[in-house]
Amino acid sequence: MILGEDISDPYGGAFKVTRGLSTAFPERVRSTPISEGAIAGVSAGLALAGYRPIAEIMFGDFTTLTFDQVVNHIAKYQAMYNGQATCPVILRAPMGGHRGYGPTHSQSLEKHFVGIPHLRVVAASLFHDPRAVFADFLGADSPVFYVEHKLLYPQQMRLPESGRIGVLLVRSEQSEGMLPTVCMSAVPRENCTVTVVAYGYQAWLAGEVIERLAVTEEIFAELMVPAQIAPVDWSPIKNSALITGRVVTLEEGTAGWSWGSEIAAVLSHDLFGDLRGPVEVVSSEASVIPSARASEGRVLVGSSHLEAAIRSVA
Repeated sequence: MILGEDISDPYGGAFKVTRGLSTAFPERVRSTPISEGAIAGVSAGLALAGYRPIAEIMFGDFTTLTFDQVVNHIAKYQAMYNGQATCPVILRAPMGGHRGYGPTHSQSLEKHFVGIPHLRVVAASLFHDPRAVFADFLGADSPVFYVEHKLLYPQQMRLPESGRIGVLLVRSEQSEGMLPTVCMSAVPRENCTVTVVAYGYQAWLAGEVIERLAVTEEIFAELMVPAQIAPVDWSPIKNSALITGRVVTLEEGTAGWSWGSEIAAVLSHDLFGDLRGPVEVVSSEASVIPSARASEGRVLVGSSHLEAAIRSVA
């Protein structure tokens, strides 16, 4: 079942993700009142009763209103009852800025969810087939927080089956039981001087940057795009970092206490002595996001910030 605000036809959701579904499956698509806490709570009840609810939070900024249900209920039931009860809620959340939506409709709040035990946090990207990702979700009993950056919706998928995207060679790596991490570089890993780790929309930006630097300046980086950002599949990232010796992380969330900080902490600990310098963490300013587009662009991270970080370590 799918639940969320204004998801039924003819509106089909704020970003049209559910357009046509309520007409095709009227008993399985339910528009809800404007209460994110209720959406999460009803989804938890449905999951405990054996349904597979997919809940849409219209803007990810309002996942804050689901926090009690996620932290104290959805993520805990399976462990509390030793697997005798499961709560496989899929919570979808459009995140991100660069559209001038202002302080409360432009945030990337996923860093507040990545530390919750027993909750998978997964980010949509142009390089991961959403059908395969959702098949993985629906084939497991774990709850999932699924981050969808708004700027990805109009983009075309760039799946790695062809083995090449532009000038970048593409392949996938994954540990058992994990979603794949897509790896991209213009040259073999052994010839790269920096590993860039990014997810979601920022991964697409990172791909553009490393392709440009490879062509124009012969600065070669390998981009690692994990689908699952918590728990992290460390093996592909460490395999790359051990070869390049330098790491840059990129995310749109605010600076400090972030996903990138955790990547930096773990790599610095586990690969101590193998890295050639500190991990460079690139993120947005720790500030309120302005509505004015020019001011928004100064607060939110962009390709220029990543380019400067790669140059500084390479």
